[in-house]
Amino acid sequence: MSANEKKQAKTSSHMPEFLRRFFVGLKRKPSIIALVVLAAAFFQYSLNLTHISDTTAKIQGPGMGLCGFATMLFSMLSLVCFLNAFPRRKKPVIPMVAIMFVMFAIIIFCDVRYSNLILTALTRAENPIRLDASTIYIAQAYNVLQTHIGIEIAGIVLTVLMPLYTKLLRKINTSVTVEDYGKLDAIDIDGE
Repeated sequence: MSANEKKQAKTSSHMPEFLRRFFVGLKRKPSIIALVVLAAAFFQYSLNLTHISDTTAKIQGPGMGLCGFATMLFSMLSLVCFLNAFPRRKKPVIPMVAIMFVMFAIIIFCDVRYSNLILTALTRAENPIRLDASTIYIAQAYNVLQTHIGIEIAGIVLTVLMPLYTKLLRKINTSVTVEDYGKLDAIDIDGE
């Protein structure tokens, strides 16, 4: 029997081996789904921080710098809280979950406040900021904030729905079928 035939004999016929291993990993640690989305929100914000900083320097609205700083700080800390809130194969740590959701609320509040300050600067009666080629980063910063809010809300929803999709993941059959081809009868287990 070739190595490929042995591999197919050992794995379930309905699922490729790499996919089976992926689902086994998700069954063991289902919180990774929400963590990946929250990490994507952090990276999306931090990789576009130049637009946020340039917008803060141009508009200089009240509290803009503090909002940008708080969003960055609490985005990092919420990831640390998430890792501590859902230890492997243990029940969630409720105080860490509560702190994590407070941080999510602060992040969303700061993003909304910063977006409103951008809109105020663009639509104010006296000396409004005009968007042109030299100030296009303001529109990019606004888009970054709106995308960040959306990804953050998606991560929060996945965190809240974790018990639901954990049960659904456990229903996926990832068992391995092993066929003996009639050779188990020939094995002597007496040890003599």
